[in-house]
Amino acid sequence: MSREVKENDMYVRVDTIIKDLQISKPLAYKLMKEMNDELRKKGYMVISGRVPRAYYQERFYGLGKI
Repeated sequence: MSREVKENDMYVRVDTIIKDLQISKPLAYKLMKEMNDELRKKGYMVISGRVPRAYYQERFYGLGKI
């Protein structure tokens, strides 16, 4: 079952990372795990396989705190 990805979704999934960064699936999963680990260390609750869109954009595009 495919899922339509919307730009205003609160969370980013691996398929979005693959598309945005044009990387392999294993690398996208590795990056997802790293971001989840970073958030966990900061004290946030984490949903495996998902990262908040705002955090993803801050980490890869510098769109967070300017």
